[in-house]
Amino acid sequence: MSAASITIDFVVLPAGRFRMGGVPEDKFVTAVELPRHEVELAAFELARHPVSRGQWFGGEVEHPELPVTGVSFDEAEAFARSHGCRLPSEAEWEYACRAGSATVFSHASVLGVADANFLYDESGAAVGPGAAMPVGSHPPNAFGLHDLLGNVCEWTADLWHSAYTGAPADGSPWLDGGKAGHRVIRGGAWDHLPRLLRASWRDWAPSSARWDNLGFRLARDQGAQGAQQRTTESTESTESTESTEVL
Repeated sequence: MSAASITIDFVVLPAGRFRMGGVPEDKFVTAVELPRHEVELAAFELARHPVSRGQWFGGEVEHPELPVTGVSFDEAEAFARSHGCRLPSEAEWEYACRAGSATVFSHASVLGVADANFLYDESGAAVGPGAAMPVGSHPPNAFGLHDLLGNVCEWTADLWHSAYTGAPADGSPWLDGGKAGHRVIRGGAWDHLPRLLRASWRDWAPSSARWDNLGFRLARDQGAQGAQQRTTESTESTESTESTEVL
């Protein structure tokens, strides 16, 4: 992990409300994605891409354009804090992924290899490259964010709960109760099927996991540029001021 200054491209996401969890049309929804519930979030900032190998290691490194993997939850959280940032909550992650949509995936009800990096189609045939791809290789969603579906799974700040009953309604991380030492991961990865890249798909990983398909991206509260400046980081933000409501 590098302590050197890095450039992070943040997108400012507007305050808004949305319904979190599996949508009725999704045949792959499981109990862990229910009940679908309303969440209202304040504006916040999320990195346009997952953290890359170049950002993580700094200096000369092989394949700096690939997302960093093999990073535990504690290591990811420490990296975020060292650069004046944090990990997104699970609700922030899904809000960012959906980007105003209420479909199975963030853009539609079907997913193709032009949309995201995954390995198998639903028949089990190999259709993807079988490896991580450079960050930003696929089109952004409506918020201008890349790679929320596929390429690598992403750590979130929340402890694992096996259903949404009692989940926070304000977008904050769910840290009460839950399974100690197990954190929520989102997004699906390069070695998955499309059903594991759905916007509502969620799973857990032990905090110590260092998997080759698991990475993370940075978040921060809106207006936290001062903290970034103190770590001498340079940022570029795409700002949005309208609220978003998806019910």
